[in-house]
Amino acid sequence: MIRSSVYLGNRRIDRRTLLGATMGVVAGAGLRRSSAWAQDDAISGDITYWHHFTSDSEMVGLEQVMALFAEQYPDVTVTSENIPNADFMTQFTTAAVGGSLPNTTMAATERIPDMLALGGLIDLTERYNAWEGSGSIDPGLMDGATIDGQIYGIPAFLFIDWLYYRKDWFDEAGITPPTTWDEMREAAIALTDAENDRYGFGLRGGDGGQGHVVGIMRAYGGLSADENGVPVIDRDKAIEAVTFWSGLYTTDKVAPPSAPNDSYSQIMQAFRTGQTAMVLHHTGSLAEISADLTQGEEFMTTLVPAGPVMQVAGVSALYNGMCKEDDGDASWAWLTEWTETDAAVQFLETTGYFPASSAAAEDPRITDNPIYDAARNSVPIGVPPLSFVGAPGWQSTSVLPNFQQVLTGEATPEEAVDQMIADLEAEIG
Repeated sequence: MIRSSVYLGNRRIDRRTLLGATMGVVAGAGLRRSSAWAQDDAISGDITYWHHFTSDSEMVGLEQVMALFAEQYPDVTVTSENIPNADFMTQFTTAAVGGSLPNTTMAATERIPDMLALGGLIDLTERYNAWEGSGSIDPGLMDGATIDGQIYGIPAFLFIDWLYYRKDWFDEAGITPPTTWDEMREAAIALTDAENDRYGFGLRGGDGGQGHVVGIMRAYGGLSADENGVPVIDRDKAIEAVTFWSGLYTTDKVAPPSAPNDSYSQIMQAFRTGQTAMVLHHTGSLAEISADLTQGEEFMTTLVPAGPVMQVAGVSALYNGMCKEDDGDASWAWLTEWTETDAAVQFLETTGYFPASSAAAEDPRITDNPIYDAARNSVPIGVPPLSFVGAPGWQSTSVLPNFQQVLTGEATPEEAVDQMIADLEAEIG
């Protein structure tokens, strides 16, 4: 999720104040309901919603969704409360223990088991199975919110990994978008001009880069999970993957000199300012890049390239859940609002976060824009993050620092992988 230094705090927004505050935004964005839409005066109530949106674009997107919701449900008041992501679980735990949970809440996949253990999420299975919109949600997207066969969240939107590339540079060089990692490497080599500070690929070796290392290890067959969810590392294939990924910097020199320390801000700035030809990220950065580069002319998107063993096109949902039955119908209406076509499409256009509903994804505002083709085509083949107990800690304290040591010449790929294996064994006991 995009982060910024702006903290917008708690906001109480009812129908009147919200529509007034977002009138200009709504008018400019051309929000509309289908001809079949009508107000639902049968549902009423006052509900609260906890979330960890922080950037300006996310908050504008939230207000647009709330504006559409307020039009359809004029007798429902939503109180939106922003909680910084780093503090979210601490505050949620305190509220669960103290009996002061909100009606509805944002629920990230990795947090749902803990939120449920605290008694902070209620079972939505019956409501979900009776909901006509469930047919537009890919069953695979429900895995992250389903525990022991019970559903505890509804997908609000998707993070879909894709590859950004400088279309103008590719066209000038007569290169087609890569479909495999080997093709990506060849294109990066061809487009690198180090003397003019231009490089083929923005390698993320700093904070957050562990996800890319894990992804390339999976693509090479070096990291997987068995039928019990236990992680398995194939040493030889993992070494091959780390050798390839680090070699983009150490051998091929297609990444900027700053790559070992580059995190999100650096790789995005390098791409936006013309220092790199390609960068790997998800749909959430589309709005940021589009502010500096022209879609379809200067840059485009394509599917995450395939590796020798699998194509790791990451697709993961961020969910909304209910914490209590109070005003349950109003809460359920709010959860499903995020999948409504107009709300989902406008949220995409404002934030870059892709609709979870296939009906929304087939809206002409999406299908008529080629920039979204890579995301649409990724959903059927997408894979969720590799999740197991201890995964976040192992990735941040072992995978990333050991990979960085390869980039800086302090370790070989073999040494790095061996240490990752040892650390993983210690992590999972």
